[in-house]
Amino acid sequence: MMTSVDAELMRALSDPLRLQIVTLLARETPCTTHLVEETGAGQANLSNRLRVLREAGVVETEPCGRLTYYRLRPDVIAQLAGQFADLAASARTAIESKRACP
Repeated sequence: MMTSVDAELMRALSDPLRLQIVTLLARETPCTTHLVEETGAGQANLSNRLRVLREAGVVETEPCGRLTYYRLRPDVIAQLAGQFADLAASARTAIESKRACP
């Protein structure tokens, strides 16, 4: 069953730019400057999207002098993927369990 935490994760991943950021973070640990270059998003727009991802627990930061590096938390993504796999398995068995109408 999905919880409010899962709903927050799904909301965080539902935005196209945030999903693009997550995809980039799956390949490397870039700083904000690299993310601006890769996405073409403005600094303020990117910072807002990264804040949502941090608050949802999808990414974590690593300060390095004046720069901040961003890292994906694969355990969080794997947990959400596992819940979707469980939903898919339930849906496969539900095909055969049709509820009778009154």
